Amino acid sequence: MKHAVRLVVAGVLGITPLLASANAEVEQLTSDPKNWAMQAGDMYNQRYSKLKQVNADNVKKLQVAWMFSTGVLRGHEGSPLVIGDMMYLHSPFPNKVFALDLNTQKLMWKYEPKQDPAVIPQMCCDTVNRGLAYADGKIFLQQADSMLVALDAKSGKVVWSVKNGDPKLGAVNTNAPHIFKDKVITGISGGEWGVRGFLAAYNIKDGKLAWKGYSVGPDDEMLVDPNTTTTWKDGKVQPVGKDSSVKTWQGDQWKLGGGTTWGWYSYDKALNLMYYGTGNPGTWNPAQRPGDNRWTMAIWARDVDTGKVKWVYQMTPYDEWDFDGINEMILADFPIDGKMTKALVHFDRNGFGYTLDRTNGALLVAQKFDPAVNWATHVDMQSGRPQVVSKYSTAHNGPDVNTKGVCPAALGTKDQQPAAYSPDTKLFYVPTNHVCMDYEPFGVEYTAGQPFVGATLSMYPAPGSHGGMGNFIAWDAAKGKIVYSIPEKFSVWSGALATAGNLVFYGTLEGYLKAIRKTDGKELWKFKTPSGIIGNVFTYEHKGKQYVGVYSGIGGWAGIGMAAGLEKDQDGLGAVGGYRELQQYTDLGGSLTVFAIPDQ
Repeated sequence: MKHAVRLVVAGVLGITPLLASANAEVEQLTSDPKNWAMQAGDMYNQRYSKLKQVNADNVKKLQVAWMFSTGVLRGHEGSPLVIGDMMYLHSPFPNKVFALDLNTQKLMWKYEPKQDPAVIPQMCCDTVNRGLAYADGKIFLQQADSMLVALDAKSGKVVWSVKNGDPKLGAVNTNAPHIFKDKVITGISGGEWGVRGFLAAYNIKDGKLAWKGYSVGPDDEMLVDPNTTTTWKDGKVQPVGKDSSVKTWQGDQWKLGGGTTWGWYSYDKALNLMYYGTGNPGTWNPAQRPGDNRWTMAIWARDVDTGKVKWVYQMTPYDEWDFDGINEMILADFPIDGKMTKALVHFDRNGFGYTLDRTNGALLVAQKFDPAVNWATHVDMQSGRPQVVSKYSTAHNGPDVNTKGVCPAALGTKDQQPAAYSPDTKLFYVPTNHVCMDYEPFGVEYTAGQPFVGATLSMYPAPGSHGGMGNFIAWDAAKGKIVYSIPEKFSVWSGALATAGNLVFYGTLEGYLKAIRKTDGKELWKFKTPSGIIGNVFTYEHKGKQYVGVYSGIGGWAGIGMAAGLEKDQDGLGAVGGYRELQQYTDLGGSLTVFAIPDQ
C-alpha cells in the first residue's frame, strides 16, 4: 500500500492537529485520479474522473481484466475504494470488508463482523451497504447493526467502534460513512419504523461523538438557530424562525417523525459546509400527521465543525407519496443566466431537478426531469412549494382510497443511485426510474421495532411511454432541461461515472455495464456481467493502466422481489410487479468485475 502520500502530508504539517492532516490527506488522495479514495471520487459528489486512457475512440476494446467474488448474494450497492496499490471492498450483510493488493491481487486481510441476523428483517429495502471510507490509515465501515467501525488499513484490526443506533427500534444503517476534516459523518435508516432521523459526526481519532443533529424536533436538538438558520420563502432567503419543525407537527408526532439520512453527503471546504438530504416522515398515511412535517424531505447545509445548520430547504412538504429526499447533492460551479454560480444540484425522488445557490440555499431552478411526473404541475419559485394536483393527492382522496396513476412511484424518478457531473460538458448524467404507482393509505399504530408504514402500493412502467421502467438522461441544471434521454427496460439503479475520455458509464438491472459518448449519448460498448448492476461505476489507474470496475449483485428496492424471492418487498411496502421478468436476465450475483484495454 502506498502510504507515502499520507507520510509526506504529515511531514509537511509537522505536529499540526489531526483536523488539518486528515483533511489534507483525503484531499490529496482524491486530487490524484489514479485513486478512487471516496465513494463519489471527490467531496463534491461529482463522480467524475480526469483519466482518459479509456476514451470514446478505444472503449470498444474494453475487456474483463479480473474478477472478485464477495461470497455474498443480494444487493451490492456502492463501490470499492482504491488507495495507491490497495483496493478495499465491502459486501451487503454481513458487511464483510476485503483488502486486496493490486500488485499481486492477493487478499491481504478480511474483516467479517459478527452481527445478529435479527437485524435483517429490520432493514426496509434489502440488506445493502453503500460502501467504505478512508482517512488517517483507517477504513471506516457503517455496519447494518448500526456499529460504526474503524479498521486499521494495514491489518484490518478494529481500532475503535461505536454504536450509532438501536436496531431493535428499527434504527439500522445502510449508508456509507463520509470523511470531512477530522470527522467521520454517518446517518441512520429506519424511516419506515418511525425512527427519528439524525446526522452524527464522530472524531476520526477515537470515535467520540463530536455533534449530533436531528432532522425534526426542537431547535436545539436539530442544531438550528431560529435567527441565523435560513430557508427559502416569499422569493428570498429568510430565517426559519422559532420552532420551525415542531409547530408543523401535531403534538409529539415529531418523536416518530422519520427524516432519516441514509444517502450521500458532499462538502465544500471553502464554505466549511456539508450537504445532505432527509427522508420521509413517519407513516406513509398522511392523514395521521397533518402539517408540513418539517424538516423531513429537505436539503440541509451544516457546519462540519459544529453541526450547526446554515440553511435548509424542504422539497416535498407534507409528503403523501414516500418521496424521500436523501438523494445526493452534487456541488458544481457553472453559469446560470450569465452569472457564475456556486451551485448545488439535486435530483429528488419527487421528479424535480433542483438547482440552488449552495452558499445560502436560494432556489434557482426546479423542473421535472421526467415528462411522466404528474403529481404536481410545477414548483412555485416564490414559495418553493410544489403545486399538487388533487387527483393524485393521497391526502385529498383520504385513507382506504386507492389513488391511481401517480407518477413517479415511491421509488422516485431517481432513488439513491448517484448521478455524475462532467465539467467538460457542464451536464449531469442521471440514472432514473420511469415508474408510476397506485397508492392506498390506511391507519396504523406505532409499535416500537415494527414497521410503521400505513400504505400499500403497486408499481408499473409509466403508461403512454416507451414501455420500459427506466431512462438514462443528460441534464442541463442551469436551464432545467433534458438534453437527451436513453430508454431502458428496467430502472437504472447503478451510479454513473463520467470521465475526461468523453465517456459516461452506467449499469443496468439486466446486468449490462454500458459506455456512452457523453456529448450525445451514443452507446459505444456494453458487457454482460454475472448479475444485475446496482453498484456504482468507478475507475482508477494502476501501473500506468486505467481500469473501470463495478459490482454486480441484484437487489435494492428495484430488485428485491428477485433477491428475496418474493412478489412483494420484505415489509409489504409495495408490489414490485414488472421486475419479476429480471429472472430471465440475471442471477443473484455478488462479484466485482474490473475492465481494461488489453496491451497491444
